Amino acid sequence: MSLPHQSFVSSFPSQMEEYLQLFKSETDFYNQIVLGSLLPENIWRSLPHVCRTWLRNYVAGVLVYSITGFLWCFYIYYLKRDVYIRGDAIPSMKTMVLHVKASMRSLPWFAALPTFSEYAVENGWTKCFSRISEVGWFAYLVYIMAYIVFVEFVTYWIHRKLHDIKPLYKYLHVQHHSYNKQHKLSPLAGMALHPLDGLAQGAPHTIALFLVPTHLTTHLTISFFGAIWTANIHDCIDEKLWPIMGGGYHMIHHLSNRHNYGLYTIWMDWMFGTLSHPMSDGTKPN
Repeated sequence: MSLPHQSFVSSFPSQMEEYLQLFKSETDFYNQIVLGSLLPENIWRSLPHVCRTWLRNYVAGVLVYSITGFLWCFYIYYLKRDVYIRGDAIPSMKTMVLHVKASMRSLPWFAALPTFSEYAVENGWTKCFSRISEVGWFAYLVYIMAYIVFVEFVTYWIHRKLHDIKPLYKYLHVQHHSYNKQHKLSPLAGMALHPLDGLAQGAPHTIALFLVPTHLTTHLTISFFGAIWTANIHDCIDEKLWPIMGGGYHMIHHLSNRHNYGLYTIWMDWMFGTLSHPMSDGTKPN
């Protein structure tokens, strides 16, 4: 299915420019919501548009990471202590501070990826569309499913190759796998990655925009949901909600270094023979 704006490229360049302005207006709106609510206007208003977008993504990323991570930790380690996680398996404050420090070093780099995505969208390089009404709800839902399947598939293989290719593991991914015991993992560890590691695993979200027609706001929502999801899969709780890649599955990944590479679901691991289910204690691979 072709998108309405695609026909404008060759025949009506002025209309194409007008259409692309919808994307810029949309990102301006999000910049205003985040930056206008948190920072003095004279700090950000004079910045070039792409710099404002990066600053918004960075600020939003820090907020999502901090609020989600700290509330999650407070709930499972203090309000529900010994309910979800045994007391002796709760990470120390020192460990969680290390998670935060590593994440804060990487977040400025992580913010560059959605910034590039939005820049590409605003310049008409992608298959993004601005309004769901342009394609209809049925096509919109089909595109979302195609987008998620693509991201799941490519992320699985990138993650797996970060383990299989020794130099990539040694120089990039090993930092995240220094958290290789239950008491070394926490919801705050999800973003504690080498910047290039995080960019590589986040890249499928951007690549998808060039291949799958995608609603811009939906893309941004899914991208920031990913930051929340990283807290979920590092909390070490076995949710047992098939086919979700919960904390129990991902903890096996950190313990074994060779199972459960998936992002949102266990399907890719099932398809490619790397799935390992949590045992009754939720800590050991099969």
